Amino acid sequence: MKSINTQLLLDLVRFHWSIPVLALLVQGTTGVSGKHGGGGKFVTLVQRANISPGSLKRTLDALIKQGWVRRNPGYGHPMRPEYVLTPRGMSLARAAEGVMAVLLEMDVSKAALRKWSLPVTLALGTSKAHFGEIQKNLPGITPRALALALKELEVAGLVERKIVEAYPPRPRYELTPSGQVLGGRARQLERALAA
Repeated sequence: MKSINTQLLLDLVRFHWSIPVLALLVQGTTGVSGKHGGGGKFVTLVQRANISPGSLKRTLDALIKQGWVRRNPGYGHPMRPEYVLTPRGMSLARAAEGVMAVLLEMDVSKAALRKWSLPVTLALGTSKAHFGEIQKNLPGITPRALALALKELEVAGLVERKIVEAYPPRPRYELTPSGQVLGGRARQLERALAA
C-alpha cells in the first residue's frame, strides 16, 4: 500500500459540494461536458445541484481560493456564466465529472463525498490493509474519523471488512469491485490535482 499526499485532495473535499459543483461547471449550461467552455450562473448551480445558496457560496469561495474557479469578468449577454473554470480547474473538473458519474451510477454519493471517503479509498488502492496501516498512510486522520469513514464505505458496499484468523483476531479492509472502480476515478482526480 502506498502513502498518498492527501493535502490537495483534502482541500478539495473539505466542502461536501466541491466535486459536484466542479462537475456541473464543466458541463456548463448545456449539461454536456465541454460544450461552450462550461461555467454556470449561481441560480442555475443552486437548482441543478439541489444545494442551499449559502453552501454553494462557501463552496465557490473555496474553489476560487484554490484557483480552480473564477468569477467571469466579462460583460455582455445576461445568460453568460457567472462562474467559470480556470485552465487549471478544467482538468480537475473533468476528473470530478468522472467521479460523479460513478457515484451516481452506484448511488453512493452520500457516503463517498464525505471528507475522508475518497482519501481512504485511495489509501486502500488495490491492497488489503489493517486499520493502523491505513491510518499511517493518511496523515491527519484521527482514529475516530477513519473508523467512521470505513464503516460508511462498508455500508455503501465500497469496502469489505474481513477478520484475519490470528491471535488476537484483527480486521483487514479491502475495496470491493465497486470500490475499485471508484478508486480508479479517485486516482484520476488525484492526478488532476497534482498537475
